Amino acid sequence: MTLPSLWSVLWSLLRQFSLAEWRHHAPRHATAVLAVLLGVALAFSVHLINASALSAFGAAVRAVNGQADARVQAAHGTVAESLYAALAAHPLVARASPVIETTVRASTGTGTASAGLPLRLIGLDTLVAAPLAPELIPRLDTNAPGVDRLSLFATDTVSLNAAALQALGVQPGQRITVQAGGQRVRLLVAGRLTVGGEPTGVMDIAGAQDRLGLVGRLHRIDLQVVEGRSLADLAQSLSREGLLPQGVRLQSAQDDAQRVSNMSRAYRVNLTVLALVALFTGGFLVFSILSLSVAKRLQQFALLGVLGLSARERLALVLAESAVVGVVGSALGLALGTGLAAAALRLLGGDLGGGYFTGVAPSLQWSWWAAGVYGALGVAAAMAGGWLPARQAQHMAPAQALKGLQADAGLGAGRRAWVGPGLLVLAGGLALLPPVAGVPLWAYLSVAALLMGGIACVPAAVQAALGRWPAPRSAPALLALERARRLRHTATIAMAGVVASLSLAVALTVMVASFRDSVSTWLDVVLPADLYARLAGGASLPPEGLATLSQVPGVARLQGVRVSELQLDPRQPPVALISRPLDADLKALPLVSAPWTPPKEADESRINNEVGIHVSEAMVALYGARPGQVLALPLVPGQPPVAARVRSVWRDYARQQGAIVMDERDYQRLTGDRQLNDLALWLQPEARTGDVQAALRHRLSQAGLDGNAVEFAEPRTIREITLKIFDRSFAVTYWLQAVAIGIGLFGTAASFSAQVLARRKEFGLLSHLGFTRRQVLGIVAGEGLALSAVGAAWGVVLGLAVSVVLVHVVNPQSFHWTMEMMVPAGRLLALALAVVAAGTLTAWLSGRQATGPDVVRAVKEDW
Repeated sequence: MTLPSLWSVLWSLLRQFSLAEWRHHAPRHATAVLAVLLGVALAFSVHLINASALSAFGAAVRAVNGQADARVQAAHGTVAESLYAALAAHPLVARASPVIETTVRASTGTGTASAGLPLRLIGLDTLVAAPLAPELIPRLDTNAPGVDRLSLFATDTVSLNAAALQALGVQPGQRITVQAGGQRVRLLVAGRLTVGGEPTGVMDIAGAQDRLGLVGRLHRIDLQVVEGRSLADLAQSLSREGLLPQGVRLQSAQDDAQRVSNMSRAYRVNLTVLALVALFTGGFLVFSILSLSVAKRLQQFALLGVLGLSARERLALVLAESAVVGVVGSALGLALGTGLAAAALRLLGGDLGGGYFTGVAPSLQWSWWAAGVYGALGVAAAMAGGWLPARQAQHMAPAQALKGLQADAGLGAGRRAWVGPGLLVLAGGLALLPPVAGVPLWAYLSVAALLMGGIACVPAAVQAALGRWPAPRSAPALLALERARRLRHTATIAMAGVVASLSLAVALTVMVASFRDSVSTWLDVVLPADLYARLAGGASLPPEGLATLSQVPGVARLQGVRVSELQLDPRQPPVALISRPLDADLKALPLVSAPWTPPKEADESRINNEVGIHVSEAMVALYGARPGQVLALPLVPGQPPVAARVRSVWRDYARQQGAIVMDERDYQRLTGDRQLNDLALWLQPEARTGDVQAALRHRLSQAGLDGNAVEFAEPRTIREITLKIFDRSFAVTYWLQAVAIGIGLFGTAASFSAQVLARRKEFGLLSHLGFTRRQVLGIVAGEGLALSAVGAAWGVVLGLAVSVVLVHVVNPQSFHWTMEMMVPAGRLLALALAVVAAGTLTAWLSGRQATGPDVVRAVKEDW
């Protein structure tokens, strides 16, 4: 027979062999496909949801900004209306549009509106805004009652977009009630807006200024640069001519979408990495499935080797199987991920619990490029999982394998002992590196190095745990212990998936528990009062009103707070500027460390006369505002920035963008703003909360404010809402964690099955030596118990190491706040016991399959 014809026969046999094996092992291969499918589907769906939400939010911002190239606004407060005239007449400005923008509460009734719909209210001069923001120009419904062509300029009309009309259940011609500037205002719905996104309303700018108490003031001025000139040219000209007062800035109109993208990036990246965990553990399941397949077909591979199939071709055959698993799993995963994303966007919106895209109703944005990337990741994970089984088939000795003497060849016996410890040391070094563009890239690589190094150290962990274990007197127990000791490299195969998934589950459990416990402790510090009140709709309370409210029966003490926004960097979201009374010991603030003390050589009188501020941890990460540093705060438009020294850093889980606390005496002296918008009330012991709330509303009404404009909340309610939001934010985390654990347990089951089925001759020899089937099953179950216990213990230890990186590196680098680590011992013990039970049960069930009636005849195969 010639060489080509021999190769044709061999290739025909090989193809039939592969197809037959695929049909015979279809359930196992389907499990591997399912692992890749779930990993790709979860990761791809998270990507689609995030991309769609960002796209929808960006479209909404572009619709509001329209054709504007830039905007002029104050870093703190409003700008004078006179600035609009100067900018409109500038030779480099083609168009200028004054804008009032705030959030009010809207309802359809005449009663309490405080619990109404949050409505984005925009005041425009429609005569000049039409070319800049066409989607914000109302389309009047002149057929509706009370609406005519002049309603566009009336001070008591508003036009709503589809989201607002649907949420309020109104049509043009009907009236709504809004809380604006401390007053309830009845407005006629005159028309519709085409702009999408959150509920939005547009009024004539004169009416908005009047209703909001902003006559002569503007929130911003939108600008369009003349054709052929750039925004940089305009900025240079305005700076040279000194048209912009200090504290008033020119910035790109598209910075809003970029700021939200930057703020939500950490949440989106962490969610994507977490989704890829399922794909990571899925690679171990593919490894276990193909190890089982190769173990069962080792003699068949040996026969093919004797017939002329080379070692490289055996390697290619197994890798081809893993590639098929990856391609099929990735294709199905992309389809499932698309369906999951579409369902999530329809049912939940694009928020995913993070709170960054509320009010946005995105449509699915599918991308071939993204599908290709995540499909390639699925194939890569499957190929990586099939590499070691393929190497086993490549390096086997066909003659020995035909005799069943090389069942464990190539499965880790040749691994270098330094790889595991080396990866662990590398992980420690990576965890010390700073983030890259705000993303904790090195920390993620540190977690990956910890996992891979920990898995490589499984044999050493088995030796350390079982090496000094006293020898049992029972022969089956002794055999189980000795095999687990002597063949500890097989533990890497059996426990790789479960160690990876369990360690990640432990790390996520510790991180979430630590975060939740830290938030709960933080709430205890920042909510010392008995009742809290907030004036909605932009309302504020003058200082004399505070004295009036303090006399309400049942109120023992009252404290006012002023919260406003301060723009320090146009590329970052505004920080919260909080003005409140502060004690010398700062008990009201959850300090991270002791307050800053000036050096001995410093001028003590000058230090005492400086304005002191207290910043949140995010301020340190975003602006470098460490204790002792001096920040320039643009508090008043038209005046030089105020030099304020950072006296302490406090923990704030409510504002990821940063917050500054200033003593109210300094704030009022520097800004002249004595208004208050938040209240903290301490009640007398016999006071009833409902009676106090009613009395406070009545006093506000007597003071000329709308009593319904105040929203009350008890600390218990605030705590419940906060923790509910927290749990919602981590709901996706819990689901992804459960999927990872499930895939890891599947991998454990497949690994034990592979090893037990490959030992049928060993079980037959034990039967010849007089061991009963029950004793053989005891040996197998004992091995499963020993390896599962060591794997679970090592997985917990490795998970705790990963949790240290997550809590103390990933979390501060992603969200710019710290937390105390808390280990929920009960939940970790339950996870570990579940893994031990699953491993032991799997080994016992696999033993029952391998110790059937023909186990004795298996020994005759060597005769």
